[in-house]
Amino acid sequence: MACLPRKTRGPRQRARARAPRLLLALGLALAAAAAAATPAWAGQEAVVLGVPTSLSLLEGQESLLAVKLAVAEINAAGGVRLGGRRLPLRVEAVDLRGAVPGVEVRQAVQTLARFLDSYKIHAIVVGPFRSEVLLSAMDLIARRRVPLLGTIAMSPVSEAMLLKDPKYKYIFRVGLNAKYLVGYLISSMRLLGESFGFSRVYILNQDVAWARSTASMMVRLFFQRSRWQVLGQRNFPSEARDFSAALEDARAQGAQALLCLFDSPQSVILAQQWRQLKVPALLCGFISPMVGPAAWRSFQGQISGSLNVIFELGNLPARRYGPATAFYRAYQARYGRPIQSGHGPAPSYEAVYILAQAIERAGSLDPEALVAALERTDRKGCMGRIRFHQGHQAFFGDDPAQEALAAVIQWTADGHRRIVYPGTIAEGKVELPSFVRSSP
Repeated sequence: MACLPRKTRGPRQRARARAPRLLLALGLALAAAAAAATPAWAGQEAVVLGVPTSLSLLEGQESLLAVKLAVAEINAAGGVRLGGRRLPLRVEAVDLRGAVPGVEVRQAVQTLARFLDSYKIHAIVVGPFRSEVLLSAMDLIARRRVPLLGTIAMSPVSEAMLLKDPKYKYIFRVGLNAKYLVGYLISSMRLLGESFGFSRVYILNQDVAWARSTASMMVRLFFQRSRWQVLGQRNFPSEARDFSAALEDARAQGAQALLCLFDSPQSVILAQQWRQLKVPALLCGFISPMVGPAAWRSFQGQISGSLNVIFELGNLPARRYGPATAFYRAYQARYGRPIQSGHGPAPSYEAVYILAQAIERAGSLDPEALVAALERTDRKGCMGRIRFHQGHQAFFGDDPAQEALAAVIQWTADGHRRIVYPGTIAEGKVELPSFVRSSP
């Protein structure tokens, strides 16, 4: 019988085909991590860490794996000292599905309530994925008096609520928030202005809380106060797959930079269309699926030249900061694959150590004592130095000896992620793709 020729698949089809395999592999890794729990602790009283987040998304899955890595390391070293004895850490997780299109915020909060009813949770790490869910769950967390070290939800509204009402004192954030993200994006825009004379930007963002607030703050805090001109702004639903009309509008208006803010899996199509259409403006901002090392092969180098923010150091290695590389390699050694997320895993790993150290300082699992101990956090880890300000947000800045760090990277023509900002850890300078020109 004659064999029919195989139909050639394009990069988008190949990426879609790989996505289920990657999620399956991560699922198997989660199962393996659970099975690898130290048997010596079986049946013993434990400090229970709850991980309620969106486990169908890459950031949620890898954050849970990072938590399990930290727990395994701490337990292997003898557990947590508490009242003259040592207790192991144990992880319980639930999929809130709060970032899944069609799932209402109230449904995710109800799932969290049932989760807290089902287990004696001493503290929560990672927490809700979407800020909308976190903000709606804050009263529940306050009533239950469960310390939460969030690592994904980004809205600074939670900090404002805490500063206004101390009943929310149980809520901390270890990961980057939208306000600090704006700081890194402002620095990126300044760098482009100084290096290439750019002054015209077009904004494309996902229609979710963190992206809307980030875009709004960029306009209010930087573009309106500088020589930069905002030529247009488009909001896209999370399920959007075609960005060509906005890209053509940006071309027609003479944009020199495209500020993009997305975490949806299909948003990488934006980068593909940018290169296919050769829109002569530099793509920058944050597009989640083009952060990890697998993105280069998945999209056949069509992301070359783009800038992206890695929200927390440690989610990628850094030649000039050893602890970030150590965590990155430890994760890869345990799970057989590198971190693909730009947001979540590193602060999730650090959150476990922060909590373990707070328990030992407090000498208690009492929520009030834990909150007081968490407020005194001063830890140097894979993200840099971690301390909390009065709103219980970790400080982020430019020097890992003083603050936690994010990093701006550029995909090079040979498929590497080069850190271009901040200068304390930079590995090279920004280079423009061939179809993008400096301003005269």
